[in-house]
Amino acid sequence: MKVIVIGSGFSGLAAATSLADKGHEVIILEKNSVAGGRARVFHEQGFTFDMGPSWYWMPDVFDNYFETFGKKTSDYYNLVRLDPSYSVILEGNETINLPAGVEKLGDLFESMEAGSKVKFQEFMRQAAYKYDVGINNFVWKPSRSITEFLSVKLLYDVTRLDVFQSFSSHIRKFFTDEKILKIMEFPILFLGATPENTPAMYSLMNYAEMEMGTWYPMGGMHEIVKGMVSLAEEKGVKILLNKNVQKIEVQGDKANKVITEDGEFTADVVVASADYHHVEDKLLEDKYRNYDEKYWDKRVMAPSSLLFYLGVNKRIAKLKHHNLFFDEDFKVHAHEIYTEPKWPSKPLFYASAPSKTDDSIAPEGCENLFLLIPVAPNLEDTDEIREKYYHIIMERLEKYCGENVRDSVIYKRSYAHHDFKSDYNAFKGNAYGLANTLMQTALLKPTLKSKKVKNLYYTGQLTVPGPGVPPSLISGLLVAGEVEKENRG
Repeated sequence: MKVIVIGSGFSGLAAATSLADKGHEVIILEKNSVAGGRARVFHEQGFTFDMGPSWYWMPDVFDNYFETFGKKTSDYYNLVRLDPSYSVILEGNETINLPAGVEKLGDLFESMEAGSKVKFQEFMRQAAYKYDVGINNFVWKPSRSITEFLSVKLLYDVTRLDVFQSFSSHIRKFFTDEKILKIMEFPILFLGATPENTPAMYSLMNYAEMEMGTWYPMGGMHEIVKGMVSLAEEKGVKILLNKNVQKIEVQGDKANKVITEDGEFTADVVVASADYHHVEDKLLEDKYRNYDEKYWDKRVMAPSSLLFYLGVNKRIAKLKHHNLFFDEDFKVHAHEIYTEPKWPSKPLFYASAPSKTDDSIAPEGCENLFLLIPVAPNLEDTDEIREKYYHIIMERLEKYCGENVRDSVIYKRSYAHHDFKSDYNAFKGNAYGLANTLMQTALLKPTLKSKKVKNLYYTGQLTVPGPGVPPSLISGLLVAGEVEKENRG
């Protein structure tokens, strides 16, 4: 078959590679000048900036991906485990460094709350089960029919996965110390919803973070993309950059052509790894949509982000590789993302200094900084607003570090809603896709297969299994499996 994949993010690359490995002719059409989707990279004044993902969790998913094709991650990039995994900055600039390894973490928690080490061990035992079942069973299901979930074993697993209990209430069965609760709830933020609205099943994220570790690919997160691109091309995938798709042409009940600004590509199968809503709204005629605007507008979106990429002409001693500024009230910030969307009054933020681990991404004696404020999608986004928040968080960062940083910034670039929309056609300028709420899980997510076009499939963070790098990669493999199953004849 001739397969056209729209978009070269993790899901698009995974789908394309898998289908090419099965002998199909695969072309990826990428809108931008660099492959990788949100995991693009850019270079300025000797600095190398990863544009999106900065956390390497669930190393087994990446290992399994490359092993599927007879390769290893080490064939493409060099991983190092971070220790401490990250720093949490609390009110009054109190700092907690999270050590690598559950034994040390248990000791840390015990020092904060008597008896919590034993409770942490029990929590992690349950989380390990959820990771095993959640990742190996539920996440790998295409979620197209209820029959996928009707085995006695899976129904038994559902009762043990705490699907109908919130993460917030689950975690409070084990701990009462507010600092421990903040630390344990942190990974849930990557799922795009508050702990109160996230199923307790997602304690599997704690297992991924704490047991499996926080890692970093030397050279930056884009090294993963480079590895995936290299593997894709080795399998025969053609990746065409600067190909902005304008239309998916449908004849009868099949997509037969993908039209870009400067050419047309015939197809036996089309895999849309671009923004799901954009594909439905802009690339297809209305009659071929799975979901109308009303449906999309009711979806609970994960946050967008205001990002700053900074090149600093000195080293900043106090920062670690990952730094989480939880020095303001999380509940207020969460309310201003999910309940009453607006620019946050006192934002929490994240500061990454990957140059602490990797000398290659900054000139000698310099620091590479990546700052992120999670914000509600679809907000007004102006240069004035971005600058206001730059100074808000830099003032707190400087106070924590005990030194002036702004005067040493020699390169600065911001990125927010408008950029997510223009670069990725992101629905409402979202950064992470759909929130992983109970009502947006598995079968309740937008389906990966068109209901009206027989050979059109969707992959990425707006369909199953959900937001994040490993789930997006899995999404691509899921779609490739469905394409192969339904079109091999």
